[in-house]
Amino acid sequence: MPEPLISPDAAETQKPSRGGVIGALVRAMRPRQWAKNVFVFAGLVFAGKLFDSSALLDSLAAFASFSAAASAVYLVNDVADRKADAHHPEKRHRPIAAGQLPVWLALSAAAVLCLGGLLTARALSLSTLATLGIYLALQVAYSLALKRVFLVDSFVVAIGFVLRAAMGAEAVRAEISPWLLVCSFLLALFLVLGKRRREVELLGAGAGDHRPVLAGYNAPLVDGWLTALSGATIVAFALYTQSPRTVEHFGTTALVYTVPFVVYALFRYQAMIVSGGGGDPTAAVLRDKGILVAVAAWALTACAIIYGPAWMK
Repeated sequence: MPEPLISPDAAETQKPSRGGVIGALVRAMRPRQWAKNVFVFAGLVFAGKLFDSSALLDSLAAFASFSAAASAVYLVNDVADRKADAHHPEKRHRPIAAGQLPVWLALSAAAVLCLGGLLTARALSLSTLATLGIYLALQVAYSLALKRVFLVDSFVVAIGFVLRAAMGAEAVRAEISPWLLVCSFLLALFLVLGKRRREVELLGAGAGDHRPVLAGYNAPLVDGWLTALSGATIVAFALYTQSPRTVEHFGTTALVYTVPFVVYALFRYQAMIVSGGGGDPTAAVLRDKGILVAVAAWALTACAIIYGPAWMK
């Protein structure tokens, strides 16, 4: 294995910075990644309950619950991977790998966050708690074994997004369309594989040394998968907009007019990946104006189509 950019021993003694230990803890919780949990609101929006105050509060509680659980998972994974992360050109800056956050404090915070997330989910409903429990169990399996299995590692992460959408639907007692769950999975897998491609490019020949599973990925192979997944996501979403169940529920076929925004965002993100960017999907979406505009336009158009008739009454 190549020499670490920060030796594990040196990392353990490195001094905290940018807000001290508390600042390091907040960064290790990765609040920026909570943006992924917007999938929780899919059930609220597409069930037509966006302006139902009770359902909105339940969705916000589900979002907070999943965010707490996800941060707990990040903390535990970073503790487990701290020595390997010290060899990574980007992950070496994570607070635990850099020695800015003590392991005992990270694990204690993870326990508190996990308990808080589970209690909040239970307050919503047993089914919401069960969905979050499945997510956490899957993350344990991922950390112990599945992250070392080629392709399965990416599928597990993508399934986590489906569970986000499912939990959001359970929280507001809405039945989410199977097509939306399929779209969530395909889109998430597209984003995950884009991140894998970036990791392989960044680490080069040493990718397999850092994480053996990365040895199975290479740019040409992943590029083919990304092209297939972008097409599948577009087709699945288009079919959802025109499915008899969707048309009957919303009383219109107009949701198809949101498809161009989906196409643009996917194509733009794939172009970013191929050009060497887009390694972190959340960061890419938040910093790229084109993707931000496309996502905002899609959301506004979808809401106008879904809720427009009610506003005009």
